[in-house]
Amino acid sequence: MDEFNDAVTVLDEGECWEHLGSHQLGRLVTHVGEVLDVFPVNYVVDGASLVFRTAEGSKLLELTVNDHVLFEVDDWNDERAWSVVARGHAHRLDALTEIEAADRLPLRPWIPTVKFTYVRVVPTELTGRAFARGEEPDRDSVQPG
Repeated sequence: MDEFNDAVTVLDEGECWEHLGSHQLGRLVTHVGEVLDVFPVNYVVDGASLVFRTAEGSKLLELTVNDHVLFEVDDWNDERAWSVVARGHAHRLDALTEIEAADRLPLRPWIPTVKFTYVRVVPTELTGRAFARGEEPDRDSVQPG
């Protein structure tokens, strides 16, 4: 029996999008120079992309300097867990038609702040895994390696 293969399942692209569409809170990872930052953002899936709103500040500045991002969403319960990572590019929506379309999305700030700027994350790579949760196997009966 291979405990790892029984406990971990690689998700296909469709399953990754299903999981992303079932949630509203993720983590955006930016990278500028030697600095990595992680920002929690509420988002919606829009086609084959993710859209969130933000205010002027470090998140938006960092995306202007380097648009390469990671976006991660996960969830768990007593029996299962999953994690999806989207690698791609983020860009501010500037065209009036893009902003008007984004205004129609079911996306509202979770905190009482005004956020005028929409950002779209377009994944170039989408990966995910699902996990069966349970007790750790007896380590004495497993050979490392």
